Amino acid sequence: MSNSTSVQSVDRAIAILEILARDGATRVTDLAAELDVHKSTAFRLLAALEHGGLVEQSGDRGRYRLGFGVVRLAGAATAQLDLSRESRPVCLRLAEEVGETVNIAVPQDGDAVNISQVRGPAAISGHNWVGQRTPSHATSSGKVLLAFGALRLPAELARYTPRTITSPDGLGLEEIRERGWAATVEELEVGLNAVAAPIRGSDGSVVAAVSASGPSYRLTPDRLPEVGGLLAEAAREISQRIGYYR
Repeated sequence: MSNSTSVQSVDRAIAILEILARDGATRVTDLAAELDVHKSTAFRLLAALEHGGLVEQSGDRGRYRLGFGVVRLAGAATAQLDLSRESRPVCLRLAEEVGETVNIAVPQDGDAVNISQVRGPAAISGHNWVGQRTPSHATSSGKVLLAFGALRLPAELARYTPRTITSPDGLGLEEIRERGWAATVEELEVGLNAVAAPIRGSDGSVVAAVSASGPSYRLTPDRLPEVGGLLAEAAREISQRIGYYR
């Protein structure tokens, strides 16, 4: 299949979802007519969408409607938007208090993915981490997500710096659970230290981590317990803002 054909198929699949969102349960013949394609093409597109749970056949034979997969995707997107919005004022205050860059990260496909960032007031505050995937074992957010079961430990722990921990036992996940925060000391990048704490969703499970990161000469190992305590308190506030009240 050529690239242009693939793009056309994606465009048509999106159009089907938009039609079903607008009209509700719709017959294949009507979909084909609106898309100006053969009925067999509409069937093929619907079959692919149905396989992904994005559409399903309604009780009325021959009609299709949006599937639960759309709700699942929408819910995940809404949750991330809510998390970004509700955590923002807490992260702004935390960045000012700690003096370092603050990030929110969520688990995704085995890694920690940063979804929002507030830069610290210092002139040197690191680069933009938003949208970046970071390895779980070499970041403070990733360690938090590992310790509380939001991520699984990868089979191999890659080395990024001489200080990267490549032994599962060396990560100290049980200690992280006990004290409520995790830290990294030049484990992802030389000269970069970070601390993170867990954010809980309404059901009590850990859904994200809030972290502070900065240059090792400023965010020194001696400061980590103090900053860890501040992050744990901020994480509790964010958790409450998104529905965790225990």
